[in-house]
Amino acid sequence: MFGRRRIEYKTNAQLRAMQRAGTVTSRALDAAVAAAVPGVTTASLDAVFRSVLEEHSASSNFLGYYGYPAAVCVSVNEVVVHGIPGEQVLQEGDILSVDGGAIVDGWHGDSARTVLLGRPDPADAELSEVTRQAMWRGIAAAATGTHVGDIGAAVEDHVRQVSGHRFGILEEYVGHGIGSKMHMAPDVLNFRSTDRGPRLRPGMALAIEPMLVRGGIGTRVLDDDWTVVTTDGARSSQWEHSVALHADGIWVLTAEDGGASELEPLGVTPVPIPEDRP
Repeated sequence: MFGRRRIEYKTNAQLRAMQRAGTVTSRALDAAVAAAVPGVTTASLDAVFRSVLEEHSASSNFLGYYGYPAAVCVSVNEVVVHGIPGEQVLQEGDILSVDGGAIVDGWHGDSARTVLLGRPDPADAELSEVTRQAMWRGIAAAATGTHVGDIGAAVEDHVRQVSGHRFGILEEYVGHGIGSKMHMAPDVLNFRSTDRGPRLRPGMALAIEPMLVRGGIGTRVLDDDWTVVTTDGARSSQWEHSVALHADGIWVLTAEDGGASELEPLGVTPVPIPEDRP
C-alpha cells in the first residue's frame, strides 16, 4: 500500500514527542470505550473522543484525512474498518472497533480496540481475544525480530496456532509506519510473506494492527467510499498500537505502561525512551 517509500527514522527526542501523542490517544480511547454501551449512537463515541483531545490541546489525525468526516472510526459487526460515526444506535451483543489518533506538536499517535457490548457471542469474544493476542505477539516480534516481516509472521503463527483457519486474516488492510504523518512507510503486514521487508532499526515507529474476521477475507467498500464490510457479513475485530524502536529496546507509545503488562509474559521488557545522547 505504501510501496518502498523512504522510512522516517526518529531521534529519541522525536520518539518521546510521539509518546505524548500516544498517551493522549490512549486516554481518548479509554473514554470512548467506556462510553460504548447499548443505546448510544456511534456519533456519541466520536464526541467523547474529541472532547479528550481538546482537553489535552491535541488535534485529530483522522478528521479531514482525505475528507474523512470524524475523529474516530467506529466499525460495528460486519464493518471491518473505517466505519463513519453517525446515528447508528449500538445494540446488546454488538462487536465494534474504535480506531482513533491524536497529533501533539506535529507527531502522531494511532490505536484501536475492540469492544463487546452486553453478553457477547462467545465466538465474537474469542475473535477479539485472538486478535488482541496476535497484536501483542506481533509487537513482541518487533522487539526480538530482525525484519518488519517478522511481525506479520508472528501474527499469523499465533492466529493459526490457536484458531486454525476458523478466523481469516485480512490482507488488503495492513499496519504502517507512523511519525510526522499518520501513514508512512513501511507496510506492516499481518501475515507471513516471502518478502521480509526492511530491517528493524532504532528510530522506527510502527502501527501494528491485525484485523481478523469470523468468515472469508473478502471485503467491499460501501457507497460512502470509506466503510469497509465483509462480503459474507461475517463479524470482525481490530486491535492496534503504535510502537517505537530505539537503541535500548522497544516502547509501546499508545500504552501508558509502554506495554509492560502484556509484553513481559512474552519475555519482552519494554524500555522507556531515553534522552538523546550528546
